[in-house]
Formats: sequence, C-alpha cells, structure tokens
Amino acid sequence: MRTAICERFGVEFPLFAFSHCRDVVAAVTNAGGMGVLGAIAYSPRQLDAELNWIDERVGGRPYGVDVLVPGGVDASAADRSARLLDFIPERHRDFVTYLFGKYGVNLPEPFTGAMSAYADEVGRRVTAEGATGLVDVALKHPIGLIASALGPPPPEMVAKAREAGVAVAALVGTVEHARRQVAAGADVIVAQGSEAGGHTGEISTMVLVPQVVDAVDVPVLAAGGIACGRQAAAALALGAEGVWCGSVWLTTEEAETLPSVKRKMLAATSSDTVRSRSRTGKPARQLRSAWTEEWDGAQESPGPLPMPLQMLLAEGAMARIGRAADSGDPGAGELVTYFVGQVVGQMNRVRPARQVVYDMIEEFATAVERLEAVTGGGIQPNRPPSS
Repeated sequence: MRTAICERFGVEFPLFAFSHCRDVVAAVTNAGGMGVLGAIAYSPRQLDAELNWIDERVGGRPYGVDVLVPGGVDASAADRSARLLDFIPERHRDFVTYLFGKYGVNLPEPFTGAMSAYADEVGRRVTAEGATGLVDVALKHPIGLIASALGPPPPEMVAKAREAGVAVAALVGTVEHARRQVAAGADVIVAQGSEAGGHTGEISTMVLVPQVVDAVDVPVLAAGGIACGRQAAAALALGAEGVWCGSVWLTTEEAETLPSVKRKMLAATSSDTVRSRSRTGKPARQLRSAWTEEWDGAQESPGPLPMPLQMLLAEGAMARIGRAADSGDPGAGELVTYFVGQVVGQMNRVRPARQVVYDMIEEFATAVERLEAVTGGGIQPNRPPSS
C-alpha cells in the first residue's frame, strides 16, 4: 500500500483522515496515516491551541489542516461593518421558530450581544480573508499539508504554503474543477464523489477518480464511499495514490459526534443520507432527518439561504437541538442531523480510530491477495492479442 505519496509526506499508509476532532487526527497520524484537522470549527486562537495539543502527541509525525474557501458566498460575509445576522430574513427566523414549536423543542435564545459577535466571526471564516487567517496560524506549526475545500485556494494561501514548504491539497467534484485547482497551485487533488459526507458534487467516486487521474499531472486522492480496505484497494485500482476518508471516523471512540447523532449513524443504512442545502446553504450530504425534510420539502419552507447565512441560522438552531436530543427529547431526536456519507451503512460499531486504520490496512491486503489469486499470482494489464 506504499505509494509515491507515502514517500512525499513521510507516512506509512496513503490514508488521509479528515476530522474536526483533534483526537482522531492524532490517533490516525500515530497509526501511520495522516490526520487532517478541519479548521472551520475554530477561531485562530482556538486553532492554535488545538494544533499545539496535536504537536505534543504526534512526535513530529506529519498531519494536515483543512480550511473552507467556497466560491459564491453571500456578499454580506465580506462586509466587516455589517452584522451578519441582520441579513437573515424574518421569514427564515420564523420558520425555525415554527419547527421548534412543531417538534416541541424549547426555542433558542436570540443571537444578541456576544452571540451576535460570535456569529459574525464564524460566518467570515468561509471567506478568503478568514481562511488566510487560519492558514497563518496553521503554518506556524509543523504541518505537512494545507487543504482547501469548495473553491480554489487563494493566491496568498498558496504563496504562504510554498514559502513554508507545505503542500496544498484541494477537493474537487468535477474534472474541470480539478484543472482549475491545479492551475491555482494545488499540489494534490482530492477527487470527492457524491457518496461523500459534507459538501459534494453529483458525480460518483467510481466515475470521477479515473477521469481526474487522467486530467491532471499531480497526485490524486480518492474520497467518497471509502471506509474499508476493499474500497481503498478499489481507489488505488482507479489510479489514485491514496484515499481521503471523513465519515468513517464519526463513529469512533474519539469522535466529536454527539451521542444522539452517533446512535442514529450506527442504526442508519446507506439510504438514510441526503444532499441538502438546509445546513450550510450549499449541497452537503448529511443524515436525513426532520430538519432536512422540512427545509427541502415542506410547503411552509422559505428555502435555504446562501452560505454563510444558512450556516449561521442552522448551526444556531442545531446547537440547541443537539443538546435537547442528547437529553432524550424525542422531537429534537427527529430534527438532529450531521454531515455523513453513504458509507454510514457500514458504520455499525464503535471502534478506536487506530483500530479503524489497522482494520482497513488488513482488509486492503486481503483484497489484493484475492485479486492476485484471481489473476494467477500477478495482476497484469489487459493487452490486445498480437496479430
């Protein structure tokens, strides 16, 4: 399973683990893969503290940081003089109030004072300026990779990473996006199929990966629908040099996932996810719940707002919903949701993150041995008969 990308990053296995949880990042890194911390959840100060914690536990082993730089965010996010919550229409606030009443959940407190300032900070993290601030913090640490999700990495981000000797990765959902990312300076492309959790496109991993591999001259990681060794073997057979996994860590012992959400994931099938704009304003795969159903299909729904406004509206509500669901509130249990891919149907038991890595490697080896047996001891390319 050692590919060229292992040598490039100094890892034992070409397994990149995206997580918002520092414990998962450290566990996967120490197990021989490369953990990648999602930075959008943190302010610059918080991110610095999280990375210090990781540094103390990985013994110099490489890890990465992922920032969110989407294209097409609402212009309000760039206006430093504005309160972002003021841009959320009253009918959208009323719809959240309606949902809380319908499902019997106590209303959340309005965003005022310090909460309003916090909302502004979170909303502006998805701008190029906000992401660059997080990148500045990340590059003060011994990271090996900085990843840009949803949009091309800003030129300043690429320049700073180059100066620090840190590789830039970018997530894509189409071949054209892959070409744009390479032109913008990406050193590694993560080809993410529609099966993946979080923000995804509409093309499946099996179709997308070989097309991206053929289209660009940088290493490609496969993402979407990969949670076991057989799927990792398939990704390498498609031409990828490694895999990028996110959902599989959500039911690990270390995961940040709320207990109520983890229980739903452990019971879910692969049919229990949906691509919906109801959580962030952009299509993102998550557990199907009353929240997604109401926003996407109810007659009363005003429709999701653009990012970051929908993100602020939804996350403010989800904070209260999650606490209520964890305390046993049945209505909140119907509403609560989280980002996860279609591999949730395989995620039916809780394991330590380290064990997930080892199980994946063992199954990968078994899959390769099975292919060798099928091909008579060696996998050879098909060639046309000689004339």
